[in-house]
Amino acid sequence: MARDTGPQCKRCRREGMQLFLKGSRCHSVKCGIRRRDYPPGEHSWRRSRFSEYGLQLREKQKAKRYYGVTEKAFRIAFVAADRARGNTGENLLELLESRLDNVVYRLGFAVNRRQARQMIAHGLFLVNGKKVDIPSYLVRKDEEISPVRKDKVKKMVKEAL
Repeated sequence: MARDTGPQCKRCRREGMQLFLKGSRCHSVKCGIRRRDYPPGEHSWRRSRFSEYGLQLREKQKAKRYYGVTEKAFRIAFVAADRARGNTGENLLELLESRLDNVVYRLGFAVNRRQARQMIAHGLFLVNGKKVDIPSYLVRKDEEISPVRKDKVKKMVKEAL
């Protein structure tokens, strides 16, 4: 599994807004974007204007970082969204929001998407009573998501809620 293991606060600073990648830290005064409201790097004081392509690239990177997906997974989701009827952008966001790791995060079982992804990979969640350990699993409207009946998992979910 390829994933970005670099500093999350640097990614928020690069995008110029909070992406809430660190969970509760993003709500405190320790947030990287609150401490240093400028992009990372040696020449960060020089904010340049972006071309139309640059703006589109920044928005794509922001979406990838927000949902924690790789370029390949994002491209696959985009192709599926492009094939579906309707607005491609709305279809893409609908596909990304229906991923299991995002649904677990939105339900409040995890503090952030990375923790939700890890919990799913460890097999701590059931979908319709069956163990699913694939974070990119697409959840449908009628499916039921529940944590495994273990004391450790109950404690983690309780802390997140």
